[in-house]
This record gives sequence, C-alpha cells and structure tokens, in this order.
Amino acid sequence: MRNGVTIGQAAAFVGITIKTVRHYHKLGLVPEPERDGSGYRRYGSDDLLKLVRVRTLAAAGVPLAEIGPLLDADPALFKSALAGVEKQIDDRIAELVERRAMLHRLADGDRALLPDRAVELLGRMLDAGYSEEEVRSTRDGWVLARALVPDDFDGYLDQFEHALNDPWLTALSRRVAEAATWDPHDPRLDKLAADAADHYLSDPELLKTVTGMQARTDTAARYTMIARHGDEPTPAMTRLSELFEGRLRAAGIRIPRA
Repeated sequence: MRNGVTIGQAAAFVGITIKTVRHYHKLGLVPEPERDGSGYRRYGSDDLLKLVRVRTLAAAGVPLAEIGPLLDADPALFKSALAGVEKQIDDRIAELVERRAMLHRLADGDRALLPDRAVELLGRMLDAGYSEEEVRSTRDGWVLARALVPDDFDGYLDQFEHALNDPWLTALSRRVAEAATWDPHDPRLDKLAADAADHYLSDPELLKTVTGMQARTDTAARYTMIARHGDEPTPAMTRLSELFEGRLRAAGIRIPRA
C-alpha cells in the first residue's frame, strides 16, 4: 500500500477544491497518482508540492495554459515568463482602474460622456441665466458632436467659451426662449433672426460656433445631425432657424442645408 493522503485531504492541505485538483490532472499539470490496493489514489509529499506550485502560480495570475512549461523551466526562463505575466497583470490593473474611473464618472452624470471642461461650461451656462432645458439641449448636442467630430471638439469648446463670455448672447437666449411659442409667421421672428445674424457676423470667433465644426466634416450630414438634435422644435423655432441661417448664407457663410 502506498503511503499518502486521499484527494480530499490533498485538496484541503493545499487550499483548493477537489474539482480543482482534478482539473489540474486533466490539464496535465499534475500527474494522477497510482491507485493503492484499496482502489484509492494516494497523494504523497511530491504530489502535494506540485499542487502547491501550480496553485501558487495560478493565484499569481499565470494562465493555466502557461503553467506547465514553467514547472520545469530553468531560473532564467522562469523569471522571464513571470515578467511577462506581471506585464499582463499591470495592464489588467490599468484597465480596472479606468473602469472604476468610468463608474465614478457615471455616478457624476455628465462626466461619463463629456470632458471636465465641457461639464464646467455647462455649469457656467446655468450661472449665466440659461434655463435647465437649454443646458440639457446643449449637453446632448455636445455628446453627439464629440462622437461625430472628436478632432474638432476642443476647438468647438474654445469657440463656445468665447460665446459664453458675450452678455448679448445671454439676452438673446431669453428672446429666443420667448419666441418658441410665437406664431411661425410672427414678424418679430424676422427682427430676431436679423439681430442674431448681424451680431454673429460682427464677431468672427462667435461665428465659428456655427461654421467652425461643420466646415471640417466630410459631409453636411454630420453637421445636420448635430444642429438638429434634441426634441422636435416648435414651428416658430424652425422658422427662426431658417431665417437665421438664410441671412448667414446671404452674407456668404457656408452652412449645409438639412
């Protein structure tokens, strides 16, 4: 009869399950001991040592498929292999850290989809007197813009910040909000569109908030999707947009049509 312990005892001594021991056997990492006269497999000290080595490497992050060659590797190869595993672990840690940061941004709402600077500008909009609905619409447009024209997004924020520093635009936003409920044929819409167009045309940096992004896109479709995002506009808002863009086109400004 061979001296040793049963598979259950071996698993308990090493700190793994019987199922894991059998999985190691199946993968060829640890040979199965011979059965004794009673038909039981008995695990000796050498078997336990092999189980401990495999368990330790696996716990350190070495993939089971890569453990076999390491068990008989010379010190130099063993060290090199472990360095590769360490690199994989570092990459995994970095990935998990980024996922955790994403969870934090999700908990913080807008920061999951927009950079910190954009979120700060949205806060400044509220401070400047823009309504929550206007801020929400702007936020949604930015999320779309960042996805469709990512290379131009930082420049667009520069242009928007310039516009945000213009008190006249804050007053304009109040007038536009009031105009949303007007009749689409109200003559006041023509005056509002003319005032807005004249002001934009007088400030090249401000005008870029309308033209800068779409001028570098490959098709007018991207600009249209950004400009027309959000809830269905009221007839007055649709008319105001048409009048405003029409005046810019008449001044020679290229704006794609929907």
